[in-house]
Amino acid sequence: MQENAKKQKVEDDKETTELKQCLEIIPDEEEVTIDAIPLAVKSPSIVGWKIHKEGRKSYYQIIRADGKSQMYMIFSHMLKSFSREDLEDLYKLVKAKYKSTRPVEDLDLLLLGDLKTMFEPHVGFSREDFEDLHKVLDWKLYDSCGVHSLRMQHVHIHMLVEKKYPLIPSTLLMMLENKLQIDYESEMAYQLLKFIIKQPKK
Repeated sequence: MQENAKKQKVEDDKETTELKQCLEIIPDEEEVTIDAIPLAVKSPSIVGWKIHKEGRKSYYQIIRADGKSQMYMIFSHMLKSFSREDLEDLYKLVKAKYKSTRPVEDLDLLLLGDLKTMFEPHVGFSREDFEDLHKVLDWKLYDSCGVHSLRMQHVHIHMLVEKKYPLIPSTLLMMLENKLQIDYESEMAYQLLKFIIKQPKK
C-alpha cells in the first residue's frame, strides 16, 4: 500500500508539473483600490442595472439590494469582483427584461450577448462561429465567479468553467499554447486545464 501511495504521489506531482507549464501567473495591476471586504461577508444581491453616461463614456451601473451601486466600463471588469451568485442574479434580470424585446443601448446588447453565450452556449454561438475566428490573443480565469475568458482577434468569449462550449480543436490548442492567465494558483485553474486537455484536438 505504501508503494502504491508513493507511485500515486509521483504521478500526481508529474501531472501538476505538466499543468503548471500551461499556467501563467499575472497579478492584476489594473486593480483599482477598493475598501477591503472580508471574504466571509456576502455582498447583497444584485437587484438592477442601468447604463450610466458621463460625457462620451458609458458605464454599467450595477445596483445592489442595499442601495449601493458600482460602475463598470466593460463586462470583464465585473468578472473580477463578481461571485457566481452575482452573475446568475444579473443574468436572470437581463433575461427577464429582454424576454420579448431587443436592447436599444449597445452596452445592453453586449451584456445580453455575453451572458447568453455564457449560460446558454447552445444558443449564444455554434461551432461554425469559430471557423472564421483567428488567433487566440489571451485566455484568463476569473476565479471568484468561475468564468474563463477567451480574447480572439474579432471576439471576446466568456465561459463558465464547468460547461462545455463548441470550441474547435485549433482554438483549444491555441488556448493551451498561450497559457491560462491567473492571478494566483488555484484548484479551479488545474481543473479547467484538465477539462480543456481532455477535449478532442483532432
